[in-house]
Amino acid sequence: MINGRKRHLAVDMRGMALAVMVTKASPHDSIPARDQLFRLRLTHPELAVAWADSAYGGTLVDWSHTFLGITLKTVPRRKDQDGFAVLAKRWRVERAISWIMRARRNVRDYERLVSHSEAHITWTFITLMVRRLTRPPRPPRTTPHPVEPVKAVRKPKPIRLRMQQPQTIRLAPTTLR
Repeated sequence: MINGRKRHLAVDMRGMALAVMVTKASPHDSIPARDQLFRLRLTHPELAVAWADSAYGGTLVDWSHTFLGITLKTVPRRKDQDGFAVLAKRWRVERAISWIMRARRNVRDYERLVSHSEAHITWTFITLMVRRLTRPPRPPRTTPHPVEPVKAVRKPKPIRLRMQQPQTIRLAPTTLR
């Protein structure tokens, strides 16, 4: 049996929490993931695609598609990867975990109840969201984010319009009465 707890986070594209779940560290990730995906479907029925760590793969991919209608895509590690490496889809969750670890209370696990741990993580995300909403907006990026893939920007091809010579339309003179 493994001591400790695991934090399962579902975040949006900006890294804000959609669903938080804390479990014992002993079960494999795919077992509590069913409950996490079910909670996610109940709270966000508009969700269609979710990216997950490769530990959430296997039969969970088929189960989520069949029963929940969520396409679960796993993001595997690179074959030549040794240690930690930044992967575009998984980075959002890793970044969110680092944000919650900035809160001193979340660094150590002091709580006896799992619900208290979930409440502390949720409270941390509420604080983050409030700070983001109240600060002035940042200017837009001029360069792409180093983690995101760079899309080639092509200039659109000019559209050539062929204009036909207008035909003259003659109107019959109106008679004045």
